Amino acid sequence: MEKLLSEELRNGTTVQEFILEGFPAVRHLGKVLFPVHLLAYLASLTGNAIIITITCAHSRLQTPMYFFLSVFSVFECCFTSAVIPKLLVIFLLGSQTISFAACFVQAFFFIFLGATGSLLMAVMSLDRYLAICKPLHYATIMSLRTCFLLVAACVAMGLTLITALVTKVSQLSFCGPNVIPHFFCDLGPLIQLSCSDTGSVELLVFGLAFFILFTSLIITVIAYGNIAVTVVRLPSAKERQKAFSTCSSHLIVLSLMYGSCVFIYVKPKKTNRLDSNREASLVNTVVTPLLPPSSTLCGTSRCARL
Repeated sequence: MEKLLSEELRNGTTVQEFILEGFPAVRHLGKVLFPVHLLAYLASLTGNAIIITITCAHSRLQTPMYFFLSVFSVFECCFTSAVIPKLLVIFLLGSQTISFAACFVQAFFFIFLGATGSLLMAVMSLDRYLAICKPLHYATIMSLRTCFLLVAACVAMGLTLITALVTKVSQLSFCGPNVIPHFFCDLGPLIQLSCSDTGSVELLVFGLAFFILFTSLIITVIAYGNIAVTVVRLPSAKERQKAFSTCSSHLIVLSLMYGSCVFIYVKPKKTNRLDSNREASLVNTVVTPLLPPSSTLCGTSRCARL
């Protein structure tokens, strides 16, 4: 990736580094915001690390549900690590520059991990649908081999689509402005800095974002629609209340994640306000990972036993 970007840098672009604008309105509060975001980052890493460790250490938890949760936790750690460390440097040291190659590498990992995480959320919702609505067939369908294949498919799809997308954007010419009105390298702001005709690239970004987000969203909605129907049919009001309370936290995380991603990527260029994109991205990279890791999956023991 870096070698490819270095070649692009030599072949037609004069910009060798970008400047991340960050949050100009609160730049004077950098020393205050640094410990807040550092604690949030460490809390996210710690929570996900605990989930991974417990899942690997206890044989009782080595089930499809917790396998997907542990894989998702790994991606969550990597996802936040692609963005937050640079934001912390901006807050603490005021160092806002980032090299051309490093900028596109950051953009690649952010979008790849985000897209793959979105697909994993859909797989996790499908897993909960099978466990709750098709319990007699669940063990047969969701074998260890099937789980690995589903994760591999999510990674392969994300890697293929996002590599093609980031490579396409890196081939644009960047010959003048180099200030990115964001706190990390995202494709939207980068495209707007290009001197090239970006119409086809913007259409590609919109199309891929629409495909990934809405494919995973549709799968999730269908899965949870069927889960809701199954839960409503439970004879006991207490069981229904427990099931809905268990799944509600997952739905909150899904709403935050899909809502912020749709707001940022799936909208026409004329309505693309970068200032509001920064706040939405902050929700996606800081707030959502702070929620309890178990809330990313509807299916604790109470929900799974239905």
